[in-house]
Amino acid sequence: MFLKKKHVAPKATYREVWSKGDIATKLSFFLMGSNALANKQWVKGLALLISEIVFIVWFIFSGISTLGILAALGPIKNKKVVYDAAKGVYITKQPSNSVSILLFGVLAIILCIAMIYLYIVNLRSTRHNYILKRDGEHIPTNIEELKSLLDTRLHAALMVIPLLGILFFTVFPTVFMISMAFTNYDRQHPIAFSWTGFQAFGNVLSGDLAGTFFPVLGWTLIWAVAATATTFFFGVLLAMLIESKGIKYKAFWRTVFVIIWAVPQFVSLLMMAQFLDYQGAFNNILMNLHWITSPIHFIDNQASPLVARITVILVNMWIGIPVSMLVSTAIIQNLPTDQIEAAKIDGANAAQIFRSITFPQILFVMAPSLIQQFIGNINNFNVIFLLTGGAPMNSKYNGAGSTDLLVTWLYNLTFGQEQRYNASAVLGILMFIISAVVSLIAYRHTNAYKEG
Repeated sequence: MFLKKKHVAPKATYREVWSKGDIATKLSFFLMGSNALANKQWVKGLALLISEIVFIVWFIFSGISTLGILAALGPIKNKKVVYDAAKGVYITKQPSNSVSILLFGVLAIILCIAMIYLYIVNLRSTRHNYILKRDGEHIPTNIEELKSLLDTRLHAALMVIPLLGILFFTVFPTVFMISMAFTNYDRQHPIAFSWTGFQAFGNVLSGDLAGTFFPVLGWTLIWAVAATATTFFFGVLLAMLIESKGIKYKAFWRTVFVIIWAVPQFVSLLMMAQFLDYQGAFNNILMNLHWITSPIHFIDNQASPLVARITVILVNMWIGIPVSMLVSTAIIQNLPTDQIEAAKIDGANAAQIFRSITFPQILFVMAPSLIQQFIGNINNFNVIFLLTGGAPMNSKYNGAGSTDLLVTWLYNLTFGQEQRYNASAVLGILMFIISAVVSLIAYRHTNAYKEG
């Protein structure tokens, strides 16, 4: 049996396109859209041509100066009084606004990269039309090009708006934040600042902030593991308990726990903070039961760091278990019953069935979701900020408390008294690296990835 050989479209190098192409083809190397216009692809040609003209005008009148002052982030670093010989008076020159310079500089770089991409698109379109013309094939007309955007290239047309949104609301702020990490932007330099290279990274990893960074990083990882493991394990147990035979009103019990999850975290956490206060209801209940003789400091500044950390993990269980319960319920209801029945015939008890059959299958399905929850817990701002505010404060830390995570410490550095924006940017970069590395390594070791 012979297989039909797949047809491969003839290729052409850009050197061939330049040397053998017509005038419009050669002109498109300098004037974008020329080849498209020559082939009556009016929309594509005009879009490319207008984009190039607008970019050149912007680059000449604004882009060059914007990129030029980006190198020094402004010529004036401090307010100074100078004599204006032309007017015969002294004038005050304010320091340069480095934030705006950096912001528009990053935007200018992104626009230049976008223009380079459009130029590549123009060259590819020119080469494609050249190949079609060289081989005597039909070159799509303007109407055919527009129709293809609603047919064969519909995916490309629909991706334009989402990609622009990602570019301006994700890529642009991220690049701006990364750039800020290489400056000395802080309380001492709130308006005009300079490039300082990796100095801010040195301050976080080996300088005055290192004594805070590594302990907070350790607690962040412990918190993420504990918060993920407890909510997952007890969520599975709760789901199995509700789904077990003999339990009546299963829908009612599931609804009760869903209501807990549906209540906004802002309300739940503030309520729990009041409940666990030194003079709150929980201490009063324990004292009325004569289980304690004096109130316990759970989450305030006089609390033990160990007690406060255990408290936030337990409170997080209250919020996170219903989520795991719902996902586990759907998996349990679809588990194959033949294996469980066979295990029962062989004499396996409930614990053995759970350990060897039920739990591994639930873990297999939920492993990617657990990785997502783990990364979410690394960046879990609400629980710590609304419940403890980082308390109890630690005199050995710089701007952080014993329950602060990296994300809440970043917030303190940004909006606290020190306002170390460059250090906050460094923390953001390090958090991204940690989250990306951990998630990639963990995901590649899951059975769902290996068998996918």
